[in-house]
Amino acid sequence: MKYEEIIVIDAPRDEVITRFSNAENLKHWQEGFLNYRPISGKPGQLGSQSELTYKMGNREIIMKETISHNNFPDALHATYEADGVFNQQQNFFEVYEDDKTLWRSVSEFKFTGILMKAMGFLMPGAFKKQSRKYMTDFKAWVENGTSVAP
Repeated sequence: MKYEEIIVIDAPRDEVITRFSNAENLKHWQEGFLNYRPISGKPGQLGSQSELTYKMGNREIIMKETISHNNFPDALHATYEADGVFNQQQNFFEVYEDDKTLWRSVSEFKFTGILMKAMGFLMPGAFKKQSRKYMTDFKAWVENGTSVAP
């Protein structure tokens, strides 16, 4: 399953990149985020790996993030692996109308195991909705300081 989401953020690209690239900020725009732990390499650099922990409903989900392409300020791509799910995330950042930023996100999910394949088939909109929510929450945090952190 592959899809694209686009949002315009009313802030200069340098500010957007600074906030996006700092793992300490994930709590402000990714609801359910619990922890970030570097595994190997320098965080954010090509080939580096980290472990991210989220609370989703009653479950705790641990993902392994691998940076597959870093060409800041233009792009950052990463893969995310969790039980039954592989996600390739491509993020592109463009200067838009001088003082705004256009963030384009391309997501591709691959599922393993019967349960995750069924979820991907029966509920593809849930994945797109979650991506859109993260982008909207990031925009609100950058523009207004509105955080989703508890």
